[in-house]
Amino acid sequence: MTLFTDELKVMTAKSWEKSMTHPFVVELAEGTLPEEAFKRYLVQDMYYLNHYSKIHALAAVQAEETAVTHMLLKQAQETIAAEMLMHTEHARLLGMPTTIQTDIRPLPTAYGYTSHLYRVAMAGSLGQTIAGLLPCYWLYADIGSYYRDSKPVNPLYASWLENYGSELFQKETQVQIDLLNRLAELSSEAEKEKMRDAFKRAKEYELAFWEMAYAGEQWPSEK
Repeated sequence: MTLFTDELKVMTAKSWEKSMTHPFVVELAEGTLPEEAFKRYLVQDMYYLNHYSKIHALAAVQAEETAVTHMLLKQAQETIAAEMLMHTEHARLLGMPTTIQTDIRPLPTAYGYTSHLYRVAMAGSLGQTIAGLLPCYWLYADIGSYYRDSKPVNPLYASWLENYGSELFQKETQVQIDLLNRLAELSSEAEKEKMRDAFKRAKEYELAFWEMAYAGEQWPSEK
């Protein structure tokens, strides 16, 4: 039997391939990514993770099973917190201001991505919310696994890959995949279509996030 998440992976195959082989990711794994691009990524991902954690909390409220509520809160408190700590340490080593987390001004893609997740969580179901959250987990886990043997000279890039290739992160991602499959089994076809849409849009934003970090981005009035 084909799992719902397998279907989602096939549906977004083109976007997935572009994300896995985007210059930002390839050059990070090679150790040649310009630090300015990585700094831009760090700042915007700090903004994103702050809101990503809050979306987990909203999903926890949507959950009817106490075990699922606790799992989602745990993910927000531990997994995402660990990523924020890593980003904060990387920012320190790069000489970025200590006030960086409170001074972040989101770029269009980061703002649009988090807005999409809030919209899904506020107007949709738990299944739709998890579908929107999953691409971030899954893509980073795939990158961490695929580039596990890469040895970038830059220690920041090496620790980034190590974090997402770790057994812990791989397990946390599988938890989310299993949850979405279980929710899909209980959903109507109409509901599953909304879950597909939430996943697909989030996956497109993941690809756009790399491009934003690599090429730079501005609000229209600032160009």
